Amino acid sequence: MAISSQINIKNKRASFEYQLLDKYVAGIRLLGTEIKSIREGKANINDSFCAFFEKGLYIRNMHIAEYSFGSFYNHESKRDRQLLLNKKELKKIKEKGEEKGFTIVPLRIFISERGFAKVEIAVAQGKKDFDKRETIKERDSKRELDRVMKR
Repeated sequence: MAISSQINIKNKRASFEYQLLDKYVAGIRLLGTEIKSIREGKANINDSFCAFFEKGLYIRNMHIAEYSFGSFYNHESKRDRQLLLNKKELKKIKEKGEEKGFTIVPLRIFISERGFAKVEIAVAQGKKDFDKRETIKERDSKRELDRVMKR
């Protein structure tokens, strides 16, 4: 039985602030009340980032609101959560992430067909101010073109 859900929490600032190079889909190690809050859509990844600690890759500063029906079993809202990837992928991401100017950014959280919470992450390089202005110009010109085509 496939569980299909419309949960799709995005980090809209990531594509504006960074040039996205490689994308990966990772599982997240969550507690019971955390997955219930994500299914309600109460998560935020705008200020979060990924870093390597001890053995694995962790997502830091991700906010998952406390579950409304959880009692004393509730979770901390901003704790570090481990990302689940293959060893090959972890090695590749670690090599790229250690280079100067590269960072690992979460792009979106979604629920898979099997009902598991997944995170799409990307190895990214920060954009300069003039790159951001070009992105804004392209977006505005595309919007104008769409308006003209609509008429």
